[in-house]
Amino acid sequence: MNSYEELEKALSLERFSRYLDWAGGDRERAIELYTLNTALSEALYTPLQMLEVALRNRIHAVMSGAFHENWFRDESVLLGQWQPEQLAKAIKDIEQSKKEPTAGRIVAALTFSFWTAMFGKDYETLWQQTLHKVGRRMDGKGLRRKDFSGPLAQIRSLRNRIAHHEPIVMWDLRKRHASILEITGWLSPPALEWCRAHSRFESVHPIEIITLG
Repeated sequence: MNSYEELEKALSLERFSRYLDWAGGDRERAIELYTLNTALSEALYTPLQMLEVALRNRIHAVMSGAFHENWFRDESVLLGQWQPEQLAKAIKDIEQSKKEPTAGRIVAALTFSFWTAMFGKDYETLWQQTLHKVGRRMDGKGLRRKDFSGPLAQIRSLRNRIAHHEPIVMWDLRKRHASILEITGWLSPPALEWCRAHSRFESVHPIEIITLG
């Protein structure tokens, strides 16, 4: 790199200072860590994308089968605190783009947080009655709502940090990646196989990340 100072300006002092701290003040090593962070974020996008798509489509399929295609418009179904607002925003955004808010478009427009909220404690009864059908373990055994809710909260946090270009390099990414794959497999074994075939995470993540200082 010809000019560390110019790159640091582009990244902002606040953002780059975290990498400098991890690198013990070594600017070259700090840039290496920033570059690695970017590569890891890129590599995790593939399995994260598949998980999000598979999750929303499985929930929609199960709920449509138990209720109707527009189940999310039923006020008695949505129990989460923020989900009605998220639904209203998704519909408004679709309408503002001059499109009809069909069920398929609404499902695609709803946020990851909307879907992960479906595994909150308020939905325990719905889980017992209907939502438990969204997935099965690879050995065929059933799952508890908490098997989804805890890991998905951590995955959502990781997803949001990646979306906002925040540091993830010092996180236990192998554990998070394994969790993403596990849940994807519960939802759809073919989706899991696709992730294994196309994800670059294993080739990008180093065996060990060693900082200086």
